[in-house]
Amino acid sequence: MELIPAIDIKDGKCVRLRQGRMDAETVYGDPVQMAERWVSAGARRLHLVDLNGAVNGRPGNADIIHAIAEKHRGIIIQVGGGIRDEDTIQTYLNAGVNFVIIGTRAVTTPHFVSDVCLEFPGHIIVSLDAKDGKLATEGWSKLSHHDVVDMARRFEDEGVASIVYTDIGRDGMLSSVNVESTVRLCRQVKIPVIASGGIQNLDDIRALCAAASEGIVGAITGRAIYEGTLDFTAAQKLADKLCSGR
Repeated sequence: MELIPAIDIKDGKCVRLRQGRMDAETVYGDPVQMAERWVSAGARRLHLVDLNGAVNGRPGNADIIHAIAEKHRGIIIQVGGGIRDEDTIQTYLNAGVNFVIIGTRAVTTPHFVSDVCLEFPGHIIVSLDAKDGKLATEGWSKLSHHDVVDMARRFEDEGVASIVYTDIGRDGMLSSVNVESTVRLCRQVKIPVIASGGIQNLDDIRALCAAASEGIVGAITGRAIYEGTLDFTAAQKLADKLCSGR
């Protein structure tokens, strides 16, 4: 079970948003320094999100993401936010990013996922951000009519490497991760699922590890590690211990 620090980037700064609201941010400093902090704390993977890109539909902080990927070649880097075309994907992969995350375009133009999975096999992750089982797009500003399970099955058939599943009702709220809904999704697909949204403390890590055999391979954590309700190093050590025998 990999615990994956989230580094959300807005206007060149590392921030956390409450329930995806661009006007409800807390600033935590320089993204490059934050990447160094989490790698030093034992992170094996980083989750970078270009929040300006997610809203505007084109990268807004690519230079910062490139700098992080270049500095941490030994760390798995996954990037989302504003990835809407093949050129953006190629540029990120050339910079050393391992996985690109397709969000909005996966919902609005599903065949795009099929195209990029063929062009960049093994490098595509789909982000499914849901509330009450329905998918959200455009930085969570809009809810669609698409069912999360139906879309997950489709993207599995298309060849995505994994799915990041976020319960947007809990993200950034420190209200505990929605293990139940994540497990329900895992049971409908065979590809790995990365949980996201609501992690608060070590109890959430224990709950995730208890469900790891269902197909949860990692968990993205943000506000908890920035505000100190979760010690990242201790959490990763606990996850390694609890999941080692699974």
